[in-house]
Amino acid sequence: MTSYPAPGYEMEAEAWWVQQWVDLLNSYRFKKRLERGRKYAREGHILCLEFKGSKVVADVQGTAADPYKLSIWIDQFTDEDWDYVVDTMAQQALYSAQLLAGEMPPNIEEIFTANGLSLFPFTLSDVHSRCNCPDPKNPCKHIAAVYYQLGDFFREDPFVLFQLRGRTKAQILDALRQKRRLQNEGQEDDNSLPSEESDVGLQVDSPKTVMELENFWQYNEPLDPSLVVITPSDSIVLDVLGAIPLPNKDSQAVMKCLRDIYQTVGREAMVSALS
Repeated sequence: MTSYPAPGYEMEAEAWWVQQWVDLLNSYRFKKRLERGRKYAREGHILCLEFKGSKVVADVQGTAADPYKLSIWIDQFTDEDWDYVVDTMAQQALYSAQLLAGEMPPNIEEIFTANGLSLFPFTLSDVHSRCNCPDPKNPCKHIAAVYYQLGDFFREDPFVLFQLRGRTKAQILDALRQKRRLQNEGQEDDNSLPSEESDVGLQVDSPKTVMELENFWQYNEPLDPSLVVITPSDSIVLDVLGAIPLPNKDSQAVMKCLRDIYQTVGREAMVSALS
């Protein structure tokens, strides 16, 4: 059974984006309504929860025979807003590497505030919701239950935050790769401009057309950035090697340590490649 934090509960070990969502719930004045929703979530009343575009839609079983249908959403950013955000992300090699590796940078909120935006809503009243139950108050316990379930969504995939603001993970990463590619092409064009002292009539084709066999794998010319796409690997050598032949508890501890090392090295490699 999934555990959900009660209002006022502090989660020290949680990722910052999960903690920020919990803090948002904790700031709500009417704690009893959220407590009823937390109990609903813990007892499995949420029958279905999914995204439709940037909206979260859910079926929550209440006291009636048929489940109640509800939706939750926050204000989307405009296309122009997202263009500014992605431009800012692309200019930072560390942000680009972490995002392309599927990680949420710890200070990603600074990217949004620099563009006059906020990734998270300021208060729970900024979160829009609708439920077809007879309770006139908002949030009702069905909506409150989904609020807590969203904490698990954020925990499993921080890119859900972007989707609530109008962009999916795939859209963000594709746009980021395109921006990085254009930046690299621009740098390549600048480097290829002739200087005042250069001979503009000089032939750029190399006269050496025969490649020596021992130098076959060597390539000393700049690569065309448009032909190179740097992406994180879907697997690492640990996945190929399989479990370490140690007692289960020891094997898990060693594998976790090695995966952390591979993740750190991989991130630093992408930062170096994108710089």
